[in-house]
Amino acid sequence: MRHEKTASEREPTPESNDVFASFRFRGTLVNRKPRFKRVAKPVPPTEPLRRSLRPKPNPSAPQPHISSAKMKTLPQRFFQIDALDLAPRLLGKFLRRDDVVLQITEVEAYRPNDSACHGRFGVTSRTAPVFGPGGHAYVYLCYGLHMMLNVVADKEGVGAAVLIRSCAPISGLDVIQQRRGQKTEKPILLTGPGKVGQALGLSTEWSNHPLYTPGGLELLDGPEPENVLVGPRVGIQYALPEHVNALWRFAIAGTPWISAPKNTLRPAGLIV
Repeated sequence: MRHEKTASEREPTPESNDVFASFRFRGTLVNRKPRFKRVAKPVPPTEPLRRSLRPKPNPSAPQPHISSAKMKTLPQRFFQIDALDLAPRLLGKFLRRDDVVLQITEVEAYRPNDSACHGRFGVTSRTAPVFGPGGHAYVYLCYGLHMMLNVVADKEGVGAAVLIRSCAPISGLDVIQQRRGQKTEKPILLTGPGKVGQALGLSTEWSNHPLYTPGGLELLDGPEPENVLVGPRVGIQYALPEHVNALWRFAIAGTPWISAPKNTLRPAGLIV
């Protein structure tokens, strides 16, 4: 009978000497592809960021945030100074007639002994308002077409005024556009003295009207501009050279509501 060796009598093998042999995997290895965590694909934006949807500020657009209800009428003494001093002080002030409110952005001063001033003709039925007390309106017809609004300056009998050349719309835009016959909010609407008179619905009957009394046509207080442009007046080639070249035109710096020509205007601080 064949004798079977016991486990202790068998010759040792490398595998039997390995104490971890019984823990080794003896099955068939299967090659599996590595698994990765699935990440959701980013969804492309269907519209720009919210901040990009905000409209850019338009300096030419009307400023509805300014309420004329809180504005105060300027007193008569405000106007009774030299036209050259009054002109820049009118910048930023408001003209109001009913629902239409305009902010003054450009003016010209006309003084006594000025060869470009209507006062040079003396007191006539047309120029009489210029010789009235400061604070009254002087409205005249230019070229048979345009109503030109002036603010009489200085004391009675002096004969001086400030021409309102341009304004910016504050309220009553629909009425302004209707009177002007232009459906636009661009500066062309009110850059020019004839356009201002038309927007306010003025006629020569408004001459001598007190601008410091409530109702009708009023001049209201407003913010003083930070910077002012100065230059020679427009369309007075008939005047003497010293008056043609006088820097008696004033405008608010940085506003598009200025009439042509603009290239003759310079910052006031740069004028020597």
